[in-house]
Amino acid sequence: MSNEKDLTIGRAPSPDDLADLKSLDSDALKLAEMGYTQDMKRNFSVFSVLGVGFSLTNSWFGISAALVTGINSGGPVLIIYGIILIALISTCVGISLSELASALPNAGGQYFWANELAPRRYANFASYLTGWFAWAGSIFTSASVALAVGSAAVGCYQLSHPDFVIKAWHIFIGYQITNAFAFLFNCYGKVLPIISTTTLYTSLISFFVILIVVPARAPTHQEARFVFANFVNNTGWAQNGIAFIVGLINTNWAFACLDCATHMAEEVHRPEKMIPIAIMGTVAIGFVTSWFYSVSMFFSMQDLDGLFATSTLVPILELYYQALGVKAGAIVLESLVIATGVGCMIASHTWQSRLCWSFARDRGLPFARFLSHVHPVLDVPLQAHLVSCAIVAILGCLYLGSYTAFNSMVTACIVLLYISYAIPIVCLLVRGRNNIRHGPFWLGPIGLFANIVLLLWTVFTLVMYSFPPIRPVVAGNMNYVSGVYGVVCFIIIVDWFVRGKRDYRGQTLRHEEATHVLAAEAHGIRQASVA
Repeated sequence: MSNEKDLTIGRAPSPDDLADLKSLDSDALKLAEMGYTQDMKRNFSVFSVLGVGFSLTNSWFGISAALVTGINSGGPVLIIYGIILIALISTCVGISLSELASALPNAGGQYFWANELAPRRYANFASYLTGWFAWAGSIFTSASVALAVGSAAVGCYQLSHPDFVIKAWHIFIGYQITNAFAFLFNCYGKVLPIISTTTLYTSLISFFVILIVVPARAPTHQEARFVFANFVNNTGWAQNGIAFIVGLINTNWAFACLDCATHMAEEVHRPEKMIPIAIMGTVAIGFVTSWFYSVSMFFSMQDLDGLFATSTLVPILELYYQALGVKAGAIVLESLVIATGVGCMIASHTWQSRLCWSFARDRGLPFARFLSHVHPVLDVPLQAHLVSCAIVAILGCLYLGSYTAFNSMVTACIVLLYISYAIPIVCLLVRGRNNIRHGPFWLGPIGLFANIVLLLWTVFTLVMYSFPPIRPVVAGNMNYVSGVYGVVCFIIIVDWFVRGKRDYRGQTLRHEEATHVLAAEAHGIRQASVA
C-alpha cells in the first residue's frame, strides 16, 4: 500500500501534517474538517452564485409561467397579494437556510445539516431522508420548468397559426427539447459562472423590456379596483378561501428552490458570507420584480375572460397580444420569457446535479461511486448531471396522461423541498440554536421566529396543496401529488433497508474520516512544495 493511501485511510495527521495545513486554503481546510476533499474548483463569485440562485427562482418568470394554474383561482387578487404573502414566508425560509449555510457551509446543504444537527442515533436516517427529498424536489423543479418553457414555445406557434390545435404530445416534444438543450450548458464547469451571470442579465433585461413595452402599448388600462380587488373563482370550489389556497401554488412556485445557492458552497470563496447574500438577494430581487411585473400586467390587461379561454394555453402570451395588438410583438415578448426560462432550466440542472453529486459522495444514492465522480477535465459532476436529466426526461411522460401534470409537478417541487428544509430545522431546534457554532449570518430571536414559520408553512402546504385544483374531479384533472409523495417515500424506504442503512456515510464515519482527509491534504501540500 502506498504512503499516500496510508495517509488517507490509515492514520491521523501528524504534527508536521498539521503545520503544513496552515498553508492550505482556508475554505478547503474548513471542508477537510467536515470530512471532504476539495473536488470542485472555486470559480464562482458572489455575483455569479446570485446569478444561479435568482436564475433558478426567477420569480417574475415563475409568475408568467404558472399563471395558467393561478388565474382561475383568484385572478389578480391571488397574484398581487399572494406574492406579498409568499415573499414574507420566503424571507423566513431564506433566513433559516442562510443561518445554517453560514454556520455549516457545505455542498450537501440541508442533508449535511441534518446529519450534523440530529441526535447521533437518528442522524443518518434524518440526513438520508433529507437528501432524497431535496434531490427529488430538484428533479420535479426541472420537470416543471421544462414543461413551462415547452408550453410557451408551442403557444407561440399556435398564436401564429390559429388553425393549429395543441395536443399533449406537442408540449411533450417541447419539454424534451428544452431539457436536452439546457443539458449542454452544464457540461463544462469553467463557463458556468459566465453562463449564470448572463442568465441573470437576460432575466433582468427581459423583465424591464416587458415592464415598459406592455403598459406603453396597451390601448386602455384597468382601474385600480380591478387589479387590487377583483377576485375570480373558476375552480368549481364553492369556498373562495379554498380556491385562493389552491391557486397560491402559482406564487409559491415563483419563490421556490431557495436552497440552490447552498449547494454551490464548495465553488465559491468564503461561502459562510457569500451564500447568505445570494439567498437573501434572491428573495429581495424576486419580490421586487414579480410584484411590479404583476401589477403592470394586470393594469394592461384588456379581457380577463380571454386569458381563461386562450387557444394558446399560455395566458401571459394572450395578455401580451391583447396589449400590443400585434402577434409578432407578443411572440417577441414571449420569446424573452422563454429565454429567461431556458436560463432557469440551466440553473436548475446545475442545482440538481450538485445535489445528486454531493449526496452520492456520502453514498446516499444507488451507484454512488459512479454518481459522485467529478470529471477531471470538464470540472463538473457529469454522471450526476446526465442521470438527473435522464430522470427529468422520463417524468415528461406524465404530461401525456394528465393536463394537470404541471400542477402536480409544481406542487411536488414546492412541498418536497419544504420538507427537506424542515428536517434540519427540527434537528436544530431539538439540539438548541445556541448549541452550535454560529456563522457570520445569525439573527438570534428573529432566526427562531423564521424557523417556526418555515415549519408551520411546511405542514400547511403538505396538506392544502394536495387538494385538486378544480372540481368536479375526474381522472384528467386530479391532483396526483399524493401519489408522487407515495412513490418517493416507497423508493426511499426500500433503498434504505436494501442498501442505505448499511452503506450511508453518516455523521460518525465522516467525523472519523475527517482527520484522515486533513492528513491527506497536508501530505499533498508537502509533496507539492518538495516538487
